[in-house]
Parts: sequence; structure tokens; C-alpha cells
Amino acid sequence: MNQRTVVAVNLVGDEAGGGLGRAHVLGVAEVVDAQVTAWSQHEVGWDVLHDEGPRGSHHARIVRFMREHEVGVVVTGHLGPPMHHTLTALGCKVVSGATGDARAAALAAVDAPASPAPVAGRGHGPRPGPVGPVAISIEPPH
Repeated sequence: MNQRTVVAVNLVGDEAGGGLGRAHVLGVAEVVDAQVTAWSQHEVGWDVLHDEGPRGSHHARIVRFMREHEVGVVVTGHLGPPMHHTLTALGCKVVSGATGDARAAALAAVDAPASPAPVAGRGHGPRPGPVGPVAISIEPPH
């Protein structure tokens, strides 16, 4: 079958989670036939760069990273409605509410349903909760 999917995972230490727009490090997994065949980590520094530059430049830098790495799935703890919109317009499946082992989260996200867009004014989307060892939880909008 050899279906290849590139998954970007927002990292907090060695685990998935945190806010995508302020990520410091992203893991990039290449998943082929339900196996992580390649893994790399990239210090993106979006935590520092978040409020720098003209309006729109932050989303543009994230889009550039996703394109350069051919990302098809984005795994994160949470993200805001504008970022969710940007990534889905780019053609990425977004899986938010992720916690736990980053590589396991990347594998699970390939077959997980896309997360609904977060509701504006209610934080930055689903927050992680006690769901299990590899937590990809999706909370419906309130």
C-alpha cells in the first residue's frame, strides 16, 4: 500500500500538546503503512516570533513551514480559530486536543477524524484531558 503521510506534532518536551501558534519545537513524522519511518525535530521559535512582524506574517511563517515539509496532518494541544482556518485552507487535516507520546499521537492522527474548528471567544479550542496513554480527544464546541 505504501501510503505516506507527513504529520507535524506540536511538542512540549517529548509529548504532544501546547498551543500551535506559540510552539517552540515541532516534531515531523513520516508515516508509511501505520509506521513512523522518519522523525525529525525542528526548533521553530514561534513562541518568540508570535507577536513580531506585520499582521499576517505569523500565519505566513507557519504556512511556509507546513509547505516546506509537505505536512498533511497537524497535531496540537490547541489552536485558535484563525489558525485552524489557515491550516484547513492549506489542505491540512487538523487534530487538536492531543497529549501523550508525540510519535504515538502522530500515528493515531493519521486515522483520527479532523477536529472541528474552535469556537471564537472560547479560548483556543479543545484542551487536553485525562483520556489515556495516547490522548487525541476532540471536544465538541459548546
